[in-house]
Amino acid sequence: MGARSRTKNYPAIGRRGGDREERSLEFIGEEPLLIRVNDRPYSVVMRTPGEEVAHAAGFSLGEGIASTPGDIKNIGYEESLDPNVVDVWLHDERSEKIHERLERRFFVSQTSCGICGKELIKDLQQNLAPSNSNFALDMDRVLYCFNRLCEEQQYYQTTRGSHAALLFDEQQSVISFSEDVGRHNALDKAIGQAFLDGKLPDTKIVVLSSRISYELVQKAARAHIPMMISGSRPTSLAVEMGTALNMTLAFPSNGSELVVVCGEERIP
Repeated sequence: MGARSRTKNYPAIGRRGGDREERSLEFIGEEPLLIRVNDRPYSVVMRTPGEEVAHAAGFSLGEGIASTPGDIKNIGYEESLDPNVVDVWLHDERSEKIHERLERRFFVSQTSCGICGKELIKDLQQNLAPSNSNFALDMDRVLYCFNRLCEEQQYYQTTRGSHAALLFDEQQSVISFSEDVGRHNALDKAIGQAFLDGKLPDTKIVVLSSRISYELVQKAARAHIPMMISGSRPTSLAVEMGTALNMTLAFPSNGSELVVVCGEERIP
């Protein structure tokens, strides 16, 4: 598995003023890893491929599944099976000691990355309807929306430790904003407030302080938000999902340049 590619290349469009430049960009890889304990699903995490056994071992220590290497009877994966599945087998004594913890956690939640393998990713995409929004916004206004994020952030200015999500309507009026230590939390809170206020159908743009991952595309797609602008490049899986769901993903680069990864028709 060490030889598996950790990055992928996709075409993108660089926009600066009236200039348009086609290019190929490299994106960090993102794939789901299912960690099974004693042959039962325990958790699914999204990660860059590689070092799966070490990842599962560190996860087991952090979760309290194992306290010492001796608690683990065997750990690894089948070469002939899905490389995104790692099995952790515990010695009987350890399994009995943490029995209640294992029983509480033996579930897989789709909203917290509960998928594993390419087929399940395809199934998830099929359960999300591609965007049919004809919303469009010129590049200068897209950059304006992105710059508004910094103005709204309060905790980041003093802590440098928060993420943020900012939702706009078609006229680029702010619908909701949230700041949180977690990027997923920030988006959930911003979408949730718009949902509770009855304004989610009016939302056309979400601006994120961090990169766009698969999970964030999923959340925006469920909220029927067609355009996502982020502070850095999305992951490879986010690009695949955004393209499949007819969404627009873009990020600023080099000051006044905007790089459009997919859905360029919405940024004429």
